[in-house]
Amino acid sequence: MSTHAHREPRRLTGWWRRRSLRTRMTVIAATAIAVSVFVAFQVASELLDWELQKTAENQLRADSRVLATNAERAGLAQVQLPPYPGAGRLVRLILPDGSTRTPVGQPELPPVSEHAGRVAQGASADLMESKDSDDDGYRIYTLRAGDGAVQVADVADDSSINRFGLGMLLIGLLCVVGGAVVGRTVARTGLAPMDRLTAAAVRVANTRNLDAGIPDEGGGEIRRLIQAINDMLAALRDSRRAQRLLAEDAAHELKTPLTSLRLNIELLVRLDRRGTLDTALSAESRTRLLNDLGAQVAELSALAAELSDLARGDVSDESTELLDLADVVVAAAAQVCSRVPDLEVALDVTSVWVSGRPAALQRAVLNLIDNAGKWSPADQPVQVRLHAEGASAVLEVDDAGPGIDDADVPRVFDRFYRADSARALPGSGLGLSIVQRVVHAHGGRAAVARSARGGALLRVDLPAAAPTAPITRLTAGEDTTVR
Repeated sequence: MSTHAHREPRRLTGWWRRRSLRTRMTVIAATAIAVSVFVAFQVASELLDWELQKTAENQLRADSRVLATNAERAGLAQVQLPPYPGAGRLVRLILPDGSTRTPVGQPELPPVSEHAGRVAQGASADLMESKDSDDDGYRIYTLRAGDGAVQVADVADDSSINRFGLGMLLIGLLCVVGGAVVGRTVARTGLAPMDRLTAAAVRVANTRNLDAGIPDEGGGEIRRLIQAINDMLAALRDSRRAQRLLAEDAAHELKTPLTSLRLNIELLVRLDRRGTLDTALSAESRTRLLNDLGAQVAELSALAAELSDLARGDVSDESTELLDLADVVVAAAAQVCSRVPDLEVALDVTSVWVSGRPAALQRAVLNLIDNAGKWSPADQPVQVRLHAEGASAVLEVDDAGPGIDDADVPRVFDRFYRADSARALPGSGLGLSIVQRVVHAHGGRAAVARSARGGALLRVDLPAAAPTAPITRLTAGEDTTVR
């Protein structure tokens, strides 16, 4: 029984959810009108019943006063009671001994109540009461008169209330039907922009044409919805354009090292087939060629790794933790120097705690130092400074190279962008783009300026966090040189 009771609301809810918005609006409108009519009927019925009852009671009081006046003049036992005409009010006289007098031919009233008897005995002046007999209900008013009392009664008639209720029922049904029609019409008119919006969205989905925006129409919620969908389409267009540019740029960047690698391998294969590999190439040439092949393979591997990292965007399985950014900077500098033994990195770091992903931050710092190392002269170290500035952790990477031209500054962090002066240097043009993405993902910002040494100064600001333990590894202003 309990399971069945739980299933019924679920079925009703499921049925309601499967209805269209027009049907829901029609049902809601008809239900609202039906409830309104029902409430109005109840209130009007109560008011009408109260008003009719009050009018009837006032009439009973007026008739009782006239009868009481006549009874006091002639006496309760002698006053003339005209025969009952067959309709109208009913009267009864209560004599001092408790007996009663009624007109000839009048229907029998309910027995005199105990309270009415007290009025006849002088305990109270009057009494209004209702009595039910086998067939009818009576409204009886008792008024003290002489040594007894007079009673005037009428039959409680609900026919007017019933007629009023029937009329209200018919009106209510008409209102419900009219409300359903009006609700359907309003729903159809009000949802017409939604229909056009749906058709436009279906057209975009079928044609895959994201450039076809949805015309702005209507107002209020409809306009905001259309604007939101157009903004979504614009974001999808930008995402598709970015994907296409990424694929085109990746293909372009991969073409050069692949072509060089293919030519070198073809040369080795051709010489090997001729059996002249040892005589055509000296040991020094073979070593240089193999080194070139290794460098090209390493460049392709690095480019593939950077493309993979860039394509993932901000999606990462690495969890965010509270860490000392100084540890990340030192580890990144050591990693760069292990790959480029001739590079000198001068560290001036202060422990600053941030909340972030360690590997992503280390990759960003490594890219900054690696980029500076390409430009820094052999006798000039790359200077890396880390300090707290207000509520931010500030990382600065400074090189003594030629600097960045003003025309190149706005595009330094663009994907695959390389200045004309950097075309001959190794790299894919993705390093600084990855830096900017990582920094933005951590709520920071990256900027480029000219160094006091004439080179480029890359600055990263990250939100600082409170450390979890006392800092003992590094002190403010401590200089460290990594080779």
